[in-house]
Amino acid sequence: MKTALITGAARGIGLATSRQLTEQGWRVIMLDRDAEALAEAVHSVEGAVACEADVSIPEDATRVADWLGAEFGRLDGLVNNAGVADFGPIRETSFERWKTVMATNLDGPFLMTQALTGLLAEGDGGAVVNITSISGLRASTLRVAYGTSKAGLAQLTLQQAAELGELGIRVNAVAPGPVNTKLALAVHTPDIRAAYHDAIPLNRYGSEDEIAAAITFLLSDKASYITGQILAADGGFQATGIGLPSLRP
Repeated sequence: MKTALITGAARGIGLATSRQLTEQGWRVIMLDRDAEALAEAVHSVEGAVACEADVSIPEDATRVADWLGAEFGRLDGLVNNAGVADFGPIRETSFERWKTVMATNLDGPFLMTQALTGLLAEGDGGAVVNITSISGLRASTLRVAYGTSKAGLAQLTLQQAAELGELGIRVNAVAPGPVNTKLALAVHTPDIRAAYHDAIPLNRYGSEDEIAAAITFLLSDKASYITGQILAADGGFQATGIGLPSLRP
């Protein structure tokens, strides 16, 4: 049985990915720093194991790696999904807000992948999937910290793929576009949703399960010759450029 660790697994895309991998026969370790939400989420995923940790803390990354090594001896998949969303104008983004976003969104995947490289390299090598964002591929207002962190994660994905491939470890990323998460449903006004719908060729938000499907594919043997790729699961948003409605047929 293959084993996967998913960070930020207590809700949203992380939880959906946990469920899909379990259905596909994987053993799933669900990691999150929100102990209460994690306990509830684990109960909804048959056979899943909870792991409370903060990916932005180096000591936590080391502790998780030591525990996984003692418990399972190897790791076949790592999904660096934990992330912090912080939106606001550049002039109102304090350095503390900037550092908070970078610590989880960029430092976290660096620390976790580094700590778990030895376990991922066992056997035939494992696979890493970093969760970036369409905001890391195209600029937008109010996303100076978030967008920059996700752009950095896209580049980190390429660096990891180039170096860890020698160990048989594949590293790819999924860049979601607008997704119907609880957060998006809570903060996206009808005007924002209408604007996104108009700019996306498929004219809708994605679902958590659709993003999870892209992640599980990249973890699977079906993607055995794919590494160093950034897969935009965004309904075509990245492909459209500015996409002014008046220029459409």
